[in-house]
Amino acid sequence: MFSLLGLFIIGVGAAAAIELPLSPIYHSPAAIVKPLLKTVEVEAPAHYDFSYSVRDDHTGDIKSQTESRKGDQVQGQYTLIDADGYLRTVDYTSDAHNGFNAIVRRDPLGQKVVKQIAPIKVVQPLALGVPKLLAPAKLPLPLGLYH
Repeated sequence: MFSLLGLFIIGVGAAAAIELPLSPIYHSPAAIVKPLLKTVEVEAPAHYDFSYSVRDDHTGDIKSQTESRKGDQVQGQYTLIDADGYLRTVDYTSDAHNGFNAIVRRDPLGQKVVKQIAPIKVVQPLALGVPKLLAPAKLPLPLGLYH
């Protein structure tokens, strides 16, 4: 049986060798030589303007931010209301020569924005005594500790 299988494999290999062309295949020069084009990406200086704001009266979350950038110079401002009722305003600038600089102001709003939460009622325990603990010798051992 193995000899028949071996003869079959040799026959298939011989048939494949006969069908393959013996002479090399020549292509036209245009198909072999492809033009090399190198693309160079030029990075332009960054330029953007954006702003956003949030006002959620339910949670008291009130904040906003604006920022603009032209090249390496960034300037912006953000505001938020602190938990103690002050409006914090931060004006900032950043560039390659001076680095990051910020001016922070805190202005009182006159009222706190923090939402009042209902007090939690604490229930007194019924038994004021300390529960008795079992002596260490009378405690059953976990199944994993038996040898």
